[in-house]
Formats: sequence, structure tokens, C-alpha cells
Amino acid sequence: MPASEPLTTSKLFRVYNHYRVVVGIILLIGLLLQSKESKVLALDTFFYNVAVICYAVIHIFVALLLVTGFTPNTRHIVLSILLELSLVSTMMLFGMGVNGGLGNVVVITVAASNILLRSQLGLMVASVASMSVMGQEIYRLLESSGEVDSVFRGGVLGVVYFATAILVRNLSYRINVTEDLARRRAQNIEELERLNHQIIQRMLTGIIVTNEFGQVRMANEAALRLLGHSMEEPLVSVPIELLDKLNEWQLNPENKADSFRPTTNRAPIQPSFAMLQKEEGQDILVFLEDTGKIAQQAQQLKLASLGRLTAGIAHEIRNPLGAASHAAQLMLESEDLNNSDRQMAEIIQRHAERMNSIIENVLQLSRGKVSAPESLDLEQWVRNFVNDFTAGGTRRMDVDIKLMENGIVGRFDPNHLGQILNNLLSNAIRYSEQQANYPWAGIEIGTLDPNEQPYIDVLDIGPGISEDQLESLFEPFYTTDKKGTGLGLYLSKELCEANQAQLDYSQREEAGSRFRITFPHPLRRI
Repeated sequence: MPASEPLTTSKLFRVYNHYRVVVGIILLIGLLLQSKESKVLALDTFFYNVAVICYAVIHIFVALLLVTGFTPNTRHIVLSILLELSLVSTMMLFGMGVNGGLGNVVVITVAASNILLRSQLGLMVASVASMSVMGQEIYRLLESSGEVDSVFRGGVLGVVYFATAILVRNLSYRINVTEDLARRRAQNIEELERLNHQIIQRMLTGIIVTNEFGQVRMANEAALRLLGHSMEEPLVSVPIELLDKLNEWQLNPENKADSFRPTTNRAPIQPSFAMLQKEEGQDILVFLEDTGKIAQQAQQLKLASLGRLTAGIAHEIRNPLGAASHAAQLMLESEDLNNSDRQMAEIIQRHAERMNSIIENVLQLSRGKVSAPESLDLEQWVRNFVNDFTAGGTRRMDVDIKLMENGIVGRFDPNHLGQILNNLLSNAIRYSEQQANYPWAGIEIGTLDPNEQPYIDVLDIGPGISEDQLESLFEPFYTTDKKGTGLGLYLSKELCEANQAQLDYSQREEAGSRFRITFPHPLRRI
């Protein structure tokens, strides 16, 4: 028997006992209003009155027990119904018999017993009621207080009792089956709801359910993380950037929405929308895809193609380039070379070295086409890197490390991170020395609120980047240094995307530049 069935039976018995209390009170009122004719027709008024009082008092007492929290079992219910039948039969016997109308009360008792007991006990109650009615009418006939037709009426009531028991029993069985089916389906729905909730919350794709005005009904953890919203507070409405995309989609559902950035330090998010039909009204289902993984896959393909291309270019260019550089070097070693020719040879050698540096950088980019991210203790890793970068303090430069909080862990390919920091620190040292005659660079390590994404900032006190240079800052072969190749920042940007990270530039309030490496969320593994 399901755990909820005893509780249902207890509630039904409580309702039925309320009915018996009402019947008992009505019978007590009937005693006060009893006419002389009915007293004459009764077999024994005293025992009838005692039976009525007992009926009312017992059921009021049972009602008080139920109020105190008493939970009846099957045995208690059977005893209570049999006691009720005996009292009603006593009232019929010493009252007016079946002609008094109390036999109809037994019909309800039989029906209630088959609802409450739901077993063969219901038929037993019907048989006891039938025999009781027939027995008391036969007794009244023998005592010359009854009539033959009363015995016939008692037999009809017995048939009614059995018919009622069978009918209610079948109906009760069907209701019971329907309740069990509904209960199982409710449990299945509840389990599916919990399962769906866990699946949705653990998905890496952000999911938001909102109305047409951007009021959020539900948002999973991935959506909160992608939007940079606190996990502790519910998302009430979608950000204004996403709301603009939502409004555009509602005007033109066929058009694909453009990606957007919730903040400048996070990867672009690609939204997509779908209408969610309901019984009343409709909501909009918003899917948020982190483009970091997509960019990483595209980057792998790009770097693989670049690797094959640069391998062929390097083979075809390096041989003639080496010959030209070697010839220029031999010319410079000649004592008969005049100053004009010597300057031309130096130009040839300098540009040959520049072209070789470009080839080396492109080859370096192509070699990093496969990323193998690891969990790194950023403080310890950066300190070890800076120690190697400054050759243990023997090189003329000053690198300050500032830790915003302890125990920061980031996922990144250590070889790639070393190449990126090498490029950024070299630029910071060079431009700081050019601007302030002080070879200084700063490194800050912290996490972004509220989604706890780690970051590393590389600072300098150089001249900074002008607004007209920002658009081309990370483009290949773009440089503001005449001796540079223009591939350092491009290489760093590509390697960050290969690790699902972001490289962004911002102007420092004090002076100089800030390059920020924003790591992927530490829980993200794919």
C-alpha cells in the first residue's frame, strides 16, 4: 500500500465521523421533539433513548480524538463501523423498525465502509447490516410489534445494502486505481522536473526563460556566469545589450542575432531565441553560447592552415634570404668597401634579419596550434616566470607583482602563457624605458566579480595607445615600433583564443597601458 494511502483513509474517516456527529446531534434534537404517537409506536423508549445518546456521545468522543492527532488504522475503523451498526440496529429494534427511516442511515454506513476499507471487510459490513435488519424485524414480528410487510422491507434493505456495497466497492476500486496512477505520474513528473533542473543547471549553454519585455522567469548557472551576474542574487531582467537583441529578434524572427559582450573583458556571447508556448500566453527561451569554445576551434583550424603555409614559405624564402644576408656580411668584411656601399650592405643585412624574425614569429604561431591547458597556481607560476625572464635579477629591468587575493587558479597551456607574457612584458619594458627612461613593468593577479574568472594584468608607464591605433592594435604586421614585426600582440591574441581566454587593452588612469588576460572559468573543461 502506498505511503500516502493511510493518510487519505484517515482524512476520509475524519470527514465521515463529522457526518456521524451531525446525525447524532439531529437524533438528540429528535428526542426533545419526539411526539406522543412515536413514543407509542416504539418498542421500548428507554433503550431507544439510551442508544441515541450513546451514538452521539461516542462519535463526538471520536471526533475529539481525531482533533488531538490520533490516526486510526484498519482495525479501529472496522470496530467503529461495527459499533455504529450495533447502535443503529438497537435504535431500529427499540424504535419504529424499518418504518422509522433509520434503515436508510445504514446505507450510508455500508457505502462509507466500502470506501474506507477497500477490501472484503466492506462486504462483511453489508452482510452484518442485512442480517441485523432482518433479525430485528423478525424479532419485532414475534413480539407482535411488527408486521409481515416490515420483514419484506427489511429484506429489500438487505439487498440494497449488498448492491450499495458492490457498487461503491467497484467505484472505490476504480478511484483507487486512478489515484495510484495519478500519484505515480505526479512522482514521475516531479522526478523529471528535478532531473531537468539538474541538467539545465549543469549545462554549459546559458538558458533564460523570459517574457517579451525581458523579465526573467528562470536562468541557469551558466547564463548567470556568462552574463557576469552574481550567483547569490536572482536575475530579474536581462541586460540591456541582450534586451536589444531580443527586441530585434521579435521584429524579425528569421534574422540571426549578432553576438554581444556583457563587459569588455569577456568573450562575445552568441544569443539565439525560441518561442515557448504555454497554456496561457507565451514566453521566450533564450540560449546563450560562449563563443570562446567556437573561437578556439576556429583558431585551431586557422593555426593548422597557417602552419602548413608558413612551412612552405619558410623553406622557399630562407634559402635566398640566407644567401643575401651572407653576401651582405661578406661585403661588410671587405676592407675595400666604401662608406656608401657599406651602408647599403648594412641595410640589406638589417632587413634580412627583420624578414627572418617575421618568419620565426609566424612559425612560432603555427607551432602553438594545439593547446594543452593545465590548472596553474598563478602566483607561483608568474613568480617563476618573472624570475626566468629577468634572469634572476641580472638583467636591467624592474617587474613588480601584485597579488589581489590568494590561491588563484587558472586553466591555461603553460607554454602558451609563457609566450604571451614574454611578448607583453617585453613590450612593457621597452615602452616604459622609452617614455620614462625606467625599464619597469607591473603584473596584477586577481579574479573578476561576480563570476570569479581569473585574470593577469600587464602594466607599463609608456605613452599608451591612441584611439586611432586601437582598431588595428591586434592585427598582424601592425606595429608602432620601427624595429618590431607587428606579430607579438597578434600572436598573443591568437594564443589566448586557443585557450578560451581573452586579451584586451585599456588605458591606465595613472599613465601607460594595461593588457589583461582573462582566463576561462576554472570549472569549464570543454
